[in-house]
Amino acid sequence: MTFVSADLTRSARTDAPRTRKSLVRRLRERWWIYLFLLPTLVGYGLYTVYPLLASWVYAFMDWPGFALTGTFNGLENFIQLWSDPLFWNAFGKSLLFLVVAMPTRVVLALLLALWLNSRATPFKGVFRTLFFLPVVTTGAIIGIVFTLLLDAQGPISLALVWAGITETPVNFVANPDTSLWAGVAVWVWKWLGITMIYWLAALQTVPADVHEAAQLDGATGWQEFWRVTLPLLIPFLIIITLIDTVSALNVFDLMQTMTGGGPAFSSEVIEIFIYRTAFAATTPQLGYASAAAVLFGMLTVVLAIVQALGIRAARSMMPGGNS
Repeated sequence: MTFVSADLTRSARTDAPRTRKSLVRRLRERWWIYLFLLPTLVGYGLYTVYPLLASWVYAFMDWPGFALTGTFNGLENFIQLWSDPLFWNAFGKSLLFLVVAMPTRVVLALLLALWLNSRATPFKGVFRTLFFLPVVTTGAIIGIVFTLLLDAQGPISLALVWAGITETPVNFVANPDTSLWAGVAVWVWKWLGITMIYWLAALQTVPADVHEAAQLDGATGWQEFWRVTLPLLIPFLIIITLIDTVSALNVFDLMQTMTGGGPAFSSEVIEIFIYRTAFAATTPQLGYASAAAVLFGMLTVVLAIVQALGIRAARSMMPGGNS
């Protein structure tokens, strides 16, 4: 046994350099593959990596954007953000959007998936396609279309007046009391289809014999869902919730085209605050906007870490997962 283990150790040591040499040889032989990847790597570096790193540098500078370079001012931008009511207003609007829109999207998509997963539902393929169509439509286009639909003279407002729900026409996107909620409703409608697909995939993992056993025990439809189906969907619930949470913080295109953050900053989420400060203000403040972007990016990173931990925990809860 000693001689065998020694031989195995010697062979493992001699095989390691061969593996490394073969990898280098493969890189040399197939260099043309990486040549095709070069445009993507260059584009990713110029339009993703460089702006990300540059924003951290600009966050510590006083730079209005007119000069070639700014002046270093340390933590002044972050101190100013701490006392800026418009920044905290935008931060609060983003959190409010998240708290309302994300659970609504998750729950409605689950109900829709349960309906489409039922054997009694006709034309399932047609309904799945119809609910998924808004997902592949550009958010900016949807924002422009719904600006017209939600106008005071739009069909939605006129229908509410005709039905007697409101006495006068309401411009939902120009009203401070409804502008944010109009954005929430349109965002949920647009992305409902992708979350529905997630839930449909999750429902396929529930064994059919589990449903049959619950029905044989006399469980009602609600009892079967609450005590059998939902506990098995908890790992997927964690994953879907975390994915939708990150998605709810990236609503710039939709909100910018629908409301532009107005009226009176009533629907200005943090992304619109950054855009307005950097590009739409009378005097652009790129350093100040970069500091806000850094804080927003740190929040997104924290959520991404939570998402990764949640997905790992969810996988351990799934059948066959590592506990």
